[in-house]
Amino acid sequence: VSSLRSSFQEQITNLTLINDDEDEMIHLLENYTTNVHSHILTFFKNLKELNIMGSYPTSMYPGLSLCYLPSTTFSSPILTHLYINVKTFDDCLYLLDGRLRQLTTLCVNIYSIDEYSRIVHNMDKLFNLKCFSLKSFVRFKQYDKIVSLLRHMSYLEKLTLYLPIKGRNRVIDGTYVQHDILDYMPQLHSFTFYICTYVEMVDLSYKLSSEDIQQTLTNIGQEHVTSMVNYIQGGIAACSIFSLPFEFDYLKHLGNKFPNILFSYVTHLLVEDTNPFEHEFFMRIARSFPLLKCLRIFNIESQVLDGLMTFSSDNCQLHSIIEYPHLTTLDVQYAHGDYVEQFLNETKTFIPCLTEFLVSGDHLKAVTKDFRRAETRRNCAKANDIFQI
Repeated sequence: VSSLRSSFQEQITNLTLINDDEDEMIHLLENYTTNVHSHILTFFKNLKELNIMGSYPTSMYPGLSLCYLPSTTFSSPILTHLYINVKTFDDCLYLLDGRLRQLTTLCVNIYSIDEYSRIVHNMDKLFNLKCFSLKSFVRFKQYDKIVSLLRHMSYLEKLTLYLPIKGRNRVIDGTYVQHDILDYMPQLHSFTFYICTYVEMVDLSYKLSSEDIQQTLTNIGQEHVTSMVNYIQGGIAACSIFSLPFEFDYLKHLGNKFPNILFSYVTHLLVEDTNPFEHEFFMRIARSFPLLKCLRIFNIESQVLDGLMTFSSDNCQLHSIIEYPHLTTLDVQYAHGDYVEQFLNETKTFIPCLTEFLVSGDHLKAVTKDFRRAETRRNCAKANDIFQI
């Protein structure tokens, strides 16, 4: 048994870990880091590639937490590829402090970026690092921290960024991308990105224009890119720039105005706007997001236009039945009752795979007429989990 174990430990060089542990189940991430994450590197003596990331938001694997642990924790002299979730941005910096000197590829999902961190990280130029991916799915203020890290990566050849940024009075556009990132990476040949700046309109010193933002991307020679400007609740403008094709599976705060492109990889989508979403908008969503599995709708405005129109032959294109063949989760908790009607009424929408439905109880009763309405039965038929608020 001992010899078999020793052979097993030495033979494994690439490891992808799939488990049922989730971040919310772990009481102390430092213990999990020591007992699970660090133990993996100690146990598998010849490990060169490790993937324990999972796919956000469907898999919230526990994040690596190194802040209060010795510098020898989670270290390896031979690991070259690492794909992992980390608790904070500081944990990402710890991974690059020399404990993984042979690292050529690092891909991290960050759960939070602490704006009050006073930790000083001493970091040399990262000569070996050729591929870096950084994704944060919560808004953060510390854009300058990201820029400071990237400037240590002069030898990068491939870069992926997913960054929702808040707390600024200017939008991150092509000019910032060039001056803050690209100027410091002469060997970069692949840049995949989604950068969204959330700007409070009262703090904005100039008028926002998607065309102007797009022009800044053209000016720096970025051809396969586009931009969007959307207005959401709280007087906030969500201004995004991203590379094409859109290669991420998660997108938030899409509004009425979005480019006529295919979002082939997106499975989770949140739509929000200060103007109502009409039937035609949801037709575009179905066409542009063919693999959509989870849809969340934030919109308190009534579908005034749809309420005035009928299903006449003149409007057959506008009111043709929309099908979402892969949609399993629908969240309309924070939406006007018209959107419950939009999705449950089979003469407007067909959702054959819907299993999870989050909705206001009052809206649900009104639209389904206490589940006695024939037009709403089919779309509710497979919804095993109906969460009413």
